[in-house]
Amino acid sequence: MSVERTRDRLVLLGSKGGPALRPGGPWPSSSLLEFGGRTIVVDCGLGVTRGLADTGISLKALDLVFITHLHSDHVLELGPLIHTAWTAGLATPVTVFGPPGTGHYWRRFCQAMEFDIEIRIADEGRPDILDMVSIVEFGEGRVMEERGLKVSALRVDHPPVTDCFALRFEHDGKSVVFSADTAFFPPLADFAKGADILVHEAMLEEGIERLVAKTGNGARLREHLLASHSFAEEAGRIATDAGAGRLVLNHLIPADDPEIGEVDWIAAVRKTWAGDLTIARDGLVVQLSGD
Repeated sequence: MSVERTRDRLVLLGSKGGPALRPGGPWPSSSLLEFGGRTIVVDCGLGVTRGLADTGISLKALDLVFITHLHSDHVLELGPLIHTAWTAGLATPVTVFGPPGTGHYWRRFCQAMEFDIEIRIADEGRPDILDMVSIVEFGEGRVMEERGLKVSALRVDHPPVTDCFALRFEHDGKSVVFSADTAFFPPLADFAKGADILVHEAMLEEGIERLVAKTGNGARLREHLLASHSFAEEAGRIATDAGAGRLVLNHLIPADDPEIGEVDWIAAVRKTWAGDLTIARDGLVVQLSGD
């Protein structure tokens, strides 16, 4: 299917919450935001590189990367994404914005890949990948402002991770907000006020017990999920209070339960949200309003 590349769009590359992969199931968290003439990747869970290539984007166009927090389902494939783009011919700078610790991850990744990097520079004449990538670690507030694109961050409630940030992207009167991973967090509604799209994580209570039964530490996992994530109806409440244009439920927990379908997510969120709604699935394209 051909898509007009001139339009601002959101592509949900990976839609599941958590790092585990199961046969035929969706991939962990990553999104492509083509916005204001920039190619932006938000989070880099396993599968982001394949997902990005499948959108028709050249990996050589990689521009900006944002990491909301350092859980593996959001950062595991950051290094491999950039390295693969580099081997595909990336020759322009990439800036990675992430929480404290992102620079440490990147340095250690390059150290682990030192043999391959050095031999490709010598053998294939590639530019030094270390010179091409800039890491910017951020906290709350304005993250960047460049060529009309503004990005802001809000620390959200995702214990035990303290450096976890919702992100707001603004350009030419449009805005897209990503909740990151968070428990129900009322200040997020003000942060997302008037957003054209709010991408919010979501959990379904009826699937939690079956999910934790698949793990060897079910009780601890259940405790984490309930303390650190939002139910779909809570995401709907944030979207309603924010007056968002569209709510996209993403980072779905559980995302691969055969007994749960899109109708169940819709039923849950409609208790608190009456507006435009999208339930994420891998590869789904959401156009920004006004295009």
